[in-house]
Amino acid sequence: MNLSNATRRVPTPFDTQKGQDVAALLPEFGPEISALIAGAAGCSPYLAGLIEKEQEWLRTAFEDIDKAVADELATTASHAPDALANGLRRSKRRVAVMSALADLGGAWPLARVTGALTDLADAACQAALKAAVRHQIQRGKLPGMDEGDAEDGAGMAVLAMGKMGAHELNYSSDIDLICLFDETRFDADTFQQARSAFSRATRAMAATLSEITAQGYVFRTDLRLRPDPSVTPVCIAMEAAEQYYESLGRTWERAAYIKARVAAGDETAGNRFLKTLTPFVWRRHLDFAAIQDAHDMRLAIREHKGLGGPITLPGHDMKLGRGGIREIEFFTQTRQLIAGGRDPELRCRGTLKGLELLAEKNWVESDVAEALSDHYVAHRTVEHRLQMVQDAQTHTLPKTDENFARLAAMMATDVETLQADLRRRLAAVHEMTEGFFAPSKPDAPEPQANLDVSILNRWVSYPALRSTRSRQIFDRVKPDLLARLSGTARPQDALIAFDGFLAGLPAGVQLFSLLDANPQLTDLIIDISGTSPALALYLSRNAGVFDAVIGGDFFSDWPKQAGLEQALQEEMARETDYELRLDTTRRWHKEWNFRIGVHLLRGLISAQEASVQYADLARAVLAVLWPIVIDNFALKHGAAPGRGAVVLGMGSLGGGTLNAGSDLDLIVIYDPLDVEASGGKKSLASRVYYARLTQALITALSAPMAQGKLFEVDMRLRPSGNQGPVATSWPAFQSYQRDQAWTWEHLALTRANVIAGPEALARDVAAFKGKVFSMPRKTGDVLKEVADMRQRLQQAKSPPGLFEAKIGPGRLQEIELLAQAGALLTGKPMDGTADGIAYLANLGVLSAEQAADLTAAAALFLNLHTAVRLLSDQPLDAATLAPAAQGFLTDVLHCPSFDAFETKLAERYQRCDQILTTVLSVYATNGDLA
Repeated sequence: MNLSNATRRVPTPFDTQKGQDVAALLPEFGPEISALIAGAAGCSPYLAGLIEKEQEWLRTAFEDIDKAVADELATTASHAPDALANGLRRSKRRVAVMSALADLGGAWPLARVTGALTDLADAACQAALKAAVRHQIQRGKLPGMDEGDAEDGAGMAVLAMGKMGAHELNYSSDIDLICLFDETRFDADTFQQARSAFSRATRAMAATLSEITAQGYVFRTDLRLRPDPSVTPVCIAMEAAEQYYESLGRTWERAAYIKARVAAGDETAGNRFLKTLTPFVWRRHLDFAAIQDAHDMRLAIREHKGLGGPITLPGHDMKLGRGGIREIEFFTQTRQLIAGGRDPELRCRGTLKGLELLAEKNWVESDVAEALSDHYVAHRTVEHRLQMVQDAQTHTLPKTDENFARLAAMMATDVETLQADLRRRLAAVHEMTEGFFAPSKPDAPEPQANLDVSILNRWVSYPALRSTRSRQIFDRVKPDLLARLSGTARPQDALIAFDGFLAGLPAGVQLFSLLDANPQLTDLIIDISGTSPALALYLSRNAGVFDAVIGGDFFSDWPKQAGLEQALQEEMARETDYELRLDTTRRWHKEWNFRIGVHLLRGLISAQEASVQYADLARAVLAVLWPIVIDNFALKHGAAPGRGAVVLGMGSLGGGTLNAGSDLDLIVIYDPLDVEASGGKKSLASRVYYARLTQALITALSAPMAQGKLFEVDMRLRPSGNQGPVATSWPAFQSYQRDQAWTWEHLALTRANVIAGPEALARDVAAFKGKVFSMPRKTGDVLKEVADMRQRLQQAKSPPGLFEAKIGPGRLQEIELLAQAGALLTGKPMDGTADGIAYLANLGVLSAEQAADLTAAAALFLNLHTAVRLLSDQPLDAATLAPAAQGFLTDVLHCPSFDAFETKLAERYQRCDQILTTVLSVYATNGDLA
C-alpha cells in the first residue's frame, strides 16, 4: 500500500513552522505526503523527532507501508546479542512513526494500527526472551537444555494480557505479561534451579524492553498480573499458577484471561496451560453474578482514581472515567463471562469482535452493539492522539485551552466541534453501560395479600441464604418476588410452594443474580413451584437449567430428533475426555428435559406432543452416545468384531411415547460374523466383548456423576429375560424369536425400533421383524394369551389411585397390549396404539364403537400419564393436590373443572374395562374360535 495513494485526511498543523521544517526534510514527496508530515510534526513533538531520525528509512517505506513494517518486524529475530537492545528500539521508532502517519492519514483503520503495534510487541518479546533464555543456558543454569531449546523459551511461555492479548495496543501502552514455565521439562531435583534461571531471564527480558537508553525504549513492561505478585517470583511454574486460579482466582482475573494468549516462548505449553484454565474463566452455567463483581471493580477503580462525579471534559480520563473505554470493555467482557461458558464462539479476545458476536447471539441489542463499537473506535482514536503528542502514557483530555486546540488540530477539526462530540459520546456510553451494571429498577409494588410472615422469617435460615452475598442479592430480588406471589390467584398457596423450592436450594448467589438480571424468571419459578413439586425439587437442585431459558432458543420450534442429535454432537465436539462427555450429555439432557416440562406446564405444547418430544430426546441421546461408548471401549479392547451392534428400543421408547421420568427398555443385538475376538491391546472374545460393551452403555446412561444420571435402563425384554446374556448375538436373536419366544415377546416386538447402531444391521433387524410378524397365527390363540397376560398383570399390581393411568383394569397398559395383538395378527406396522386398535376392528374383534372408545381413552390416558409424571414421580392424592396442579390437569384433559375431570376419568376406566373384559372373555378359556 502506497501511503500517498492511501491518504484520506491530514491533521492541521498546530505549530505551522515546525510542521513545515520537518516536511522540508522529505522534499521529494508530493503534496499529500508533505501535508501529512507537516500536520503530524506540527501537532506532535514526538512524531516530529521520529520523522527526523528515520527520514532515510521513510523515503523507501512510503512506497509500500505494509511491506516496510513487515520487513522491519522480521529483523527483530536476527539481531546479535550486543545489538538487540538498539535494534528493537529502532524497530519501535519505525513501526511507531509509520503507524502514526497511516493512522493520521486514514490509510489504516484502528484495528490495523493497534495490530501493527501489537505485532511489534510480540516480535520484541520473542527476541528478548530468546536472548535471555539462551544466556541462562550458556551459563548452565537450565539443566538438560541446549541452545536449540532457546527457540521455544526452553519451556517458558509469555502470556500477553489486556490490550496486547487482544491485539489492541495503543501508542503508549504498557505491555502486561504473565511469565510461566513448564515444570514437567525438569526433574524434581533441578526444579528450583530452573525456576531461578527463568526468573532471571524474565527480568532480563523486561529490562531489554523497558529500560530507557539514548535510543529510547521498546515497551514499558508490567509483570504484576501474575498470581499474587507481592510474594511470587516473576516467572512461576504452570502447575502452581493453575492451583492458584482454581482455589483463589477472582472475577477480575477471569476477565483478564478472556484476552490472554501466548505471545512468545513455548506456544504448545502455553496453550495447554490456557486450556486448563477454561473451567476457571468460562463457567459452565450462565454467570450473572459476574455483573455485580464487575460493577464492584468499576466502583473501586473510580474511587481509587478519584474519577467519580459528573462528566466534565478538562482532565477527563478517556480510559477509566465515566463513559470511557474501560466501560465498553467491562460491558463486553462481563457479558462474555456470563454466556461464554455455554457458547465457545463468544470467547474472542477483541472488544469490537466481542460486541459483534454478542449482538449476533442476541446478548446485546444490535443497535447498542453498533453504537458502542462506534464510540469505542472514536474513544481509542482520541486516546491515540493524546499519546502521540509526547509519547506519554496518558488517557486524560487536556486541561488547558491551548492543549485542547492542539488535540482538535490533530483530529482536523475545531475545538467546539470536538468537545461537543466528546460530550455526546461519553454521555451515550455511560447511559448504555451504567444501566447494565447498576440498573435503576422501578420500585416493586407492595404485596397486596397478607403473606404468612412466619414463612418469610424462616427464609434466612435456608442454605441458599446463609452467605452475606446471597442475602444482599436476594434483598434486591425479594420485593419483586413478594409482589409477584401476591399477584397469583392463591397467594398463600403460591408462597408455600415457593418456600418448598427455596428450602431445597443448596446455594443462592448464581440463581438470585440471574433473577436480579431477568426478573421474568420469577414468574416461571412460582408457576413451577405451585404446580409441580417434583419439577420444583428438581429445579432447586439443578438451577443451572435456567441457562437454557436465557441463553438458548428456549421457545423456538421443536428441532425433532435430527436437530437434537446435531446439537448434542456439537456439544460433544467441544470435549475430548470421555467422562466429561458423559457429564456434558447429562447437563444437555437436563436442559432439554426441563424445556419440555416447562412448555407442557405453560400450555405451549400438548401432553401428546410432550411424550413424543421426550422420546425424541432419549433417542437422540442414544444415537449420539452409543458411538462414543463404542470408541472409548475400543481404545482398550479394539474395534468391535464383525458388523457391530445395534440398540433396539422397546416399550414406550420403541413406540416413541416417553414421559419425564421414563426408564429405557433396551435390547442390544450384535453380529460378530465369523470373528472370534477383538484385536485390541486387551483382546476379548466376541461374546464377552459385546457383553462388556453393553454394560459400558448401561453405565454411561445410569451411573451417577456430577450432573446426575441420564436414564435408568431396563433390559428385561431381551431374549430369556434376566436369565439371558445382556447382549444377544444376531443369529441367536433370530433363532430365539423364530423358535422359542413367547407370544408376549412377539407382542413386545411390535413396538421395537432400532435407535442406534450400524445401518446395515439395523436394516436386517427391521426386515426380520417383518418376518416374525408374518408368521401364521390364530386370532383366538393370540387373544387368549392377551387375556391371560391381562389377568396376571392385574394380580401382580393394582393401581395406586385414580390418577394412575397406566396400570390397572381398563387402563393404558391393557389397551396397548390389545393394540399390539392387532399389529401382530395383521403383520402390519404400528406407529401408535390407534393403529393396532383399528386393525382389530378390521378383523371384527372390536366393533366400531368399541374401537373408537378405546382409541379415545388411550389418548386420554397417555396424556394423563405424561402430565402426572411431570407433577410427581409418586402417586397423586386429590386431597393434597395443589390448586395449580389441579388446574393443570384439567387443562391438559380439556375438562371444565377438576370434579368433572375425576368423574370423566373414572367413567373412562370403567368403560374400557368393560370392553376389554367383554372382548377377551370369549377367548380366555376357549382359545381359537375363528
